[in-house]
Amino acid sequence: MATGADQAVGFGLVGFSLLLFTYYTIWVIVLPFVDSDHVIHSYFLPREYSVILPGIAALILLLFVGTFIGVITWKNRKPKKVD
Repeated sequence: MATGADQAVGFGLVGFSLLLFTYYTIWVIVLPFVDSDHVIHSYFLPREYSVILPGIAALILLLFVGTFIGVITWKNRKPKKVD
């Protein structure tokens, strides 16, 4: 079983993910149908960032996954036998 601290961290991560997903969904799907002079537009970045920011996040994720795989592969390699 998970400890109370683990559960709190898990709930925090789920809450943050839900908040981020809701913000991005409103930004990308709902906001284009709202008038550009509406006050809600002041809470969101310009629309071109809705493509740039996830692209950068995906590149950073791929970098970390590739680095992790490289480090694990490097540590687990076996030295060659010399006969």
